[in-house]
Amino acid sequence: MSSTTFIPQLEMDSNEFPDPRKAEAGGIVAWGGDLGPERLIEAYRRGIFPWYMEGDPILWWSPDPRLLLYPADVRVNRSFRRVLRHKEYTVRFDHDFSSVIASCSAVRKKGEGTWLTGEMIHAYTELHRMGICHSVEVYMESRLAGGLYGVSLGNVFFGESMFSNFRDASKIALKALSDVLSEKGYDFIDCQVVSSHLLGMGAVKRRRDEFLAELESSMEKKGREGLWADVEWEYSDG
Repeated sequence: MSSTTFIPQLEMDSNEFPDPRKAEAGGIVAWGGDLGPERLIEAYRRGIFPWYMEGDPILWWSPDPRLLLYPADVRVNRSFRRVLRHKEYTVRFDHDFSSVIASCSAVRKKGEGTWLTGEMIHAYTELHRMGICHSVEVYMESRLAGGLYGVSLGNVFFGESMFSNFRDASKIALKALSDVLSEKGYDFIDCQVVSSHLLGMGAVKRRRDEFLAELESSMEKKGREGLWADVEWEYSDG
């Protein structure tokens, strides 16, 4: 006998979300609503993020398990350490957000579809203007070689997407971000869904209840506000 799972629809005049602990088995918390900045901020503070394909309704997720990366625990193997030491790259923060998110979207479009729709790009660009969403850019020979972007709230960085046009460029961006977040006392990077690539760099799986408890504590803290264009990073073995 089959059963039907009820997924609540969000009200347009309210930014409230259902308890993510009661998400359906696949991790969907709710559907509908919009991608306004107030709703997005509330979602991230509750451990929820939007993820849907173009042409579909907005789906809001809180998967179980959750993949977390603690900044000080990023693994650097021998071959990647050589790449970092050669320093044939330049890393910047919040210098070209629009190119980073466009490149992340272009990568996704090579497959069967993209979750980085025009609506999503507009929404995260608005958060960037508010100093809440940030990009990390990696340049090689003055060309944008790779990067990532994500949301910073409380003492947590919520990683959204990354891309790489040259080998290891996105890994360099993640290493730079983790070093900066570690220095600034951030608690963890939320990597959202399980990825073998990120597990290999030191990310760990947490049960959703554990993640939400850590998140609640981290949201009581104050992270770095405003744009990060003044942030500087250079690799050091020390």
